[in-house]
Amino acid sequence: MKWMRFRIRTNEESEDIIISSMTDIGLEGAQIEDSAPLTAAEKEQMFIDSPELEPDELPDIPQGVAYLSFFVEIDDDNNLTIEEYNDEGELVKVKKTPEEMQASIREVLDDLASWSDIGDGTISVDVTEDIDWINNWKQYFHKFFVDDVLVIPSWEKVSPEEEQKAKMVLHIDPGTAFGTGMHETTQLCIRMLKKYMTDGAKVLDVGTGSGVLSILAMMFGAKDAVGTDLDKCTIPAVAENLEANGIDKDRFNLIIGNIIDDKKVQDEVGYEKYDIVVANILANVLVPLTPEVKQHLKKGGIYITSGIIDMKEEEVKKAHEDAGFEILEIHHQGDWVSITSRKN
Repeated sequence: MKWMRFRIRTNEESEDIIISSMTDIGLEGAQIEDSAPLTAAEKEQMFIDSPELEPDELPDIPQGVAYLSFFVEIDDDNNLTIEEYNDEGELVKVKKTPEEMQASIREVLDDLASWSDIGDGTISVDVTEDIDWINNWKQYFHKFFVDDVLVIPSWEKVSPEEEQKAKMVLHIDPGTAFGTGMHETTQLCIRMLKKYMTDGAKVLDVGTGSGVLSILAMMFGAKDAVGTDLDKCTIPAVAENLEANGIDKDRFNLIIGNIIDDKKVQDEVGYEKYDIVVANILANVLVPLTPEVKQHLKKGGIYITSGIIDMKEEEVKKAHEDAGFEILEIHHQGDWVSITSRKN
């Protein structure tokens, strides 16, 4: 079996947003190469499985630069078969030529570059031999605790000991989407959501992904939640995870679009109506997002941000302060930071 590799040159800050955005055109899983190689534990946490490279293949990568490689199987006619979501949110198989696939990637990158610094954004294409890494990441996801919350995939069972320890169980199938709650940034958000949640609260989750934070917010006591995301893949992903956790679909409203600059999305989200806004997104998105968030929060509302690499802490903190938020807490886990503030 042969695979076509589409390799994107970007920067370290944009790795997550590009990987997430590429799922919309059927590219799932990525090999990451940068100047700070992932440890085995980090690979498990981020669900990224990398084929081993020979020493002469290892690139000399400048500080801050990153390469993301996406692999698609090639058939005998030199066509690529991918799975992507149609306008109705249904997963369908689509055949594309390498040129069409590259054009789709280019379109996604150009869209991201219109509102975020993604570095070079150049694409190279080559063919690699048989590798079966595309599904191997699934073996890394096992049940785990975030304090007293047990997160568990569909194929594992809760043991009697875990049932006794867990005050809450979140059922997430990582095959459906973007996040499972295992990454440090998500765990930081979970802890802040739990701390500041009040019964009957209204929650806005910007960058919903698989719905982990929205679902937990409702399990913690929120009346309902609204999520926004750029990616239509969130539609079936969130639906599956809501059902798996017994959450009524009417309690969650998903809006596809960019809340930063789309007035239609902003109006649909609504103004001064949320007790909590949570955003687990990269720092370069949080900075322009933060002043926009303020008009959607009630007075006294809580704004929880994460996805902040430690070197960007001061930049995001300043964005909170410049927007008039009062900083309440800053927490660190690994190389990641969460900043929680209040609208006074």
